[in-house]
This record gives sequence, C-alpha cells and structure tokens, in this order.
Amino acid sequence: MKKVFLVFILVLLSTKISTVYAVSTSATSAILMDMDGGRILYAEDIHNQRSVASISKVMTAIVSIENKNIEDKVTIGEEIKTAYGSGIYIKQGEELTMKDLLYGLMLRSGNDAALAIAHHTSGSVDKFVLKMNEKAKQIGMTNSQFNNPSGLDQEKGNYSTAYDMALLMKYAYQNETFKTIMGTKQYQLTTNKNVYRWTNKNKLLTMYKYTTGGKTGFTEKARRTLITTASKDGLNLVVVTLNDGNDWQDHMNLFDYGFATYKAYELIKEGNIQIYDEVYYEDYDLYVKEPFKYALTEEEREQIILKFELEKARIIENDSVVGKVKIFLGDEEIGVRDIFVREKEIEQKKSNFQKLIEWFKKLW
Repeated sequence: MKKVFLVFILVLLSTKISTVYAVSTSATSAILMDMDGGRILYAEDIHNQRSVASISKVMTAIVSIENKNIEDKVTIGEEIKTAYGSGIYIKQGEELTMKDLLYGLMLRSGNDAALAIAHHTSGSVDKFVLKMNEKAKQIGMTNSQFNNPSGLDQEKGNYSTAYDMALLMKYAYQNETFKTIMGTKQYQLTTNKNVYRWTNKNKLLTMYKYTTGGKTGFTEKARRTLITTASKDGLNLVVVTLNDGNDWQDHMNLFDYGFATYKAYELIKEGNIQIYDEVYYEDYDLYVKEPFKYALTEEEREQIILKFELEKARIIENDSVVGKVKIFLGDEEIGVRDIFVREKEIEQKKSNFQKLIEWFKKLW
C-alpha cells in the first residue's frame, strides 16, 4: 500500500523590485542552463544540429579523464604528424603527462594534443571516437555525432546542438579534475624538448569575474562556437552559443540575466528526512542520498510542492528504496529523488516506555 504526503514550501512575498532584463544574442543557437537542476533559463533554436568545432574537446577531455590516469607518462608518437590547425606544437618523441596534454587541449585547443590523448586513451582515434559517442548516449545527447577528438571539420566533423552541449558541460562539471583544468588561466611545463607557457583562450576568465571555465571553438564551417560556465551565490550556470560573432558579450549578458532573475534553492537536502504524520517507519531513519538544487525566481519559490510517496515494505532492509519524493513547480514535476531506509543508530532508538516518560515530562 502506498501512502502519499504533500508538503507545501512557502515563503513570504518579497517587496524588492527586481531589474527586468530583455536578453537576446547574435547566435544561430544559444542556451542558458542551470547546471544543478538542468533547468533551461534561456533558449534560442537549441535543438538545431550544427558543426560545433573545438567545443567538442569538452567531450575529449572528460572521456580521457574517466578512462586514464592523468599522471600517466606519454611519449608522443607519429600520430601528431596528421595534426593541423590550432596546436601546442609538441614533437614526436616528446615526453609529457596526460595532465599536460589535457591542459594543452583545453587552454590552447591543441589539435595535436587531441590526437595524442586519443591514441594514449584508446590506442587509436577510431576507438576513442567510439567512446565519445558512447558517453554522449549515456549523458542523453540524442542529437550529437562525434567523428574526431578535435572538432575539425575533416570528413564529417563533429555535430551537436546547443542543448546537447549544455548537457555535456553539466555532466563534465561534476568532475573536479575537469573543472580545475578548464578554469586555469595559465599553465607552464618543461619537457625533454621544450618549455611551454600557455594562456587560456577563454577571455571570460579575465573579462567576467564569475566565470569558472569553458572552451572556445572556430572553423570556417561552424564559425565561432563557445561554451562557458559561471557561478554566483551557489547558482551554477552554463551558456552555449553556436555561430555567434558577438559571443563574449552575449555570454556575459546571459549570465547577468540568469544571476539577476534566478536563485539557487536546495529543495531536497542530502541525509535524513522528516515526513509529517508518517508512523510506519518511526523506528527507522528515512533518508535521501542526493540533494536536489534548482534555479527559481522569488515568485516561483512559493509554488514548490514536495510529494512523498512511501511503500509499506513487509521486510525492511537497510539502505533499500521504500519510496520517492517528487518535486513540483506548480503542476510541473521538476525532479525526483529515491527515499531510502535504515535502522536508527542504537542511541537513537527508544522504547515505548521511554517515549511515554518523555511525553509525561512535556506535559509538566
């Protein structure tokens, strides 16, 4: 039997007058997304599939990080002989670490670094590209196709949408190694053949104080592509623009709009939860493993409803799922989290006699 509990989260109306933003871009496609809850805050032809150029290196980086130790030593092979376009100009026989190559990939958009990473991670570009497309499918990028690790429009090139690339960054942003690399302004290293000093091509890292990272891109076919992230007061945003000749300004405008209009609210906290009038599991702890954050306006905050659905398990096993908490914004379901159960700690357990004594004490 399922029991349902509804909890309305209310706050007082604010008398603060908010700035009204009219926002637009010069892009063919553009998106502003909350990276925690996945809410789309601004959209402009976001499912239009186009060549995405070097912002596809976000996929190259996260696939490599997840499949190889970044401290691995790499001796550059002859694969880089086919590299062209932007590069870090490494040489055959040069010795670097995977971490060095990842910095060269993300800061300087090195196509030679992309080839070296692909070969070290998977043994060949073709095998690495398979991993890129497998990861895209896993993330939910249903309108994307990767054909190389660099983003060059050789043969078929890499195709995606503003929405899919935002999903990719939302996923990659959870990886601390990736976040550190893409947000680094400068990087220096010495190899057996050269000394390198790299400055990040992402100008927003110095132009806009809330920027946390991103990746630039350009080919003649794709034109200017850009993906950037920014954080303020716990609100983590990503902007993607495709074919945008005014991308730096457009990204700053979209971030300003997002931070002025929305706030980050933690609607479900990780850990134990208390459900009013729930008695079936009173001798157990009910808890949630993952918090739920979502971007909301002040007015929307009072429209949030939490709906708890619990099953009365006949056999109660520690850390098993016994229900769900669904989060609604008005009539729209915006998220869901599993509810788990476990035995209370020994010191938390109380006999019925102890509970009766405590009840009498409260009366006096």
